[in-house]
Amino acid sequence: MLNNVSMQQSTLLHLRIPFSFFLAPIFLFAWSIAGQAVNWQATLIAFVALHIFIYPASNGFNSYYDKDEKSIGGLRNPPPVSRELLVVSLVFDLVGVLLGTLVSWQFALALLVYGLVSKAYSHPAVRLKRYPILSLVVIAVFQGAYTFLMSYHAVTGATVAELLSLRVLFPAICSSVMLLGSYPMTQIYQHEEDAKRGDFTFSRMLGIRGTFLYTAVVFGGAIGGFGYYYQRFYSLHDGVMFIVALTPVLLFFLHWLNSALKSPAHANFKNTMRLNATSAVCLNLFYVIFYYTH
Repeated sequence: MLNNVSMQQSTLLHLRIPFSFFLAPIFLFAWSIAGQAVNWQATLIAFVALHIFIYPASNGFNSYYDKDEKSIGGLRNPPPVSRELLVVSLVFDLVGVLLGTLVSWQFALALLVYGLVSKAYSHPAVRLKRYPILSLVVIAVFQGAYTFLMSYHAVTGATVAELLSLRVLFPAICSSVMLLGSYPMTQIYQHEEDAKRGDFTFSRMLGIRGTFLYTAVVFGGAIGGFGYYYQRFYSLHDGVMFIVALTPVLLFFLHWLNSALKSPAHANFKNTMRLNATSAVCLNLFYVIFYYTH
């Protein structure tokens, strides 16, 4: 059946544009704390550049070189890739960077650097995916703090000095810690596929049980950091509400942990996507509500 998927449809599927919803919390977090400093035109352009072009370009590029045969993030049954996917992903990158120039040259440059780093994850010349700790740190820094800071700059026009203030830098660091904890969970169902290609991911290094325990500890620390941030710069009520907002994520994680410890088969694509969706919905809703109530 997959062989009958047209090239154009195959390319569109591998771009995984809807998957950008799962990546939106970092941008929305930066936007939510900007208050009256928000430049709405720049915010809209930056959101489109990042979520409609840069993220899908990264997805497509990495899919082209991974050539996955089993489920990947946002795509249960990936069709065979074609050369068109590589070309389209590069075009998407270019469009994203060009859109970024409408915000600022600094934002456009930040998008370009992000795109280059994301390509190193799967490109055979570098393939960071082979190195479990290095790849985790790179992902956590660039999808976390780096994306937060460039998003905050796009939304507010903040200078480097303003980005390095504690009020902005601390939540950026919290974002990276959250990615340090959550990213290995996105790899937990790919151990067999990664082993076939010789990719020694962080989750594969830890094993299924180790991945769950690691995520519980690090993600728990990240939530504590977020709670402290809201209490320090806003109010104790905001810190508590952030933790309350993530309660569905915690409950699902604990239920999944219990199931997976009984049977490793539960560490699968379906449950991973459920965790991603629950987390994205809870965080995105919290950030939108936070912005409009502050």
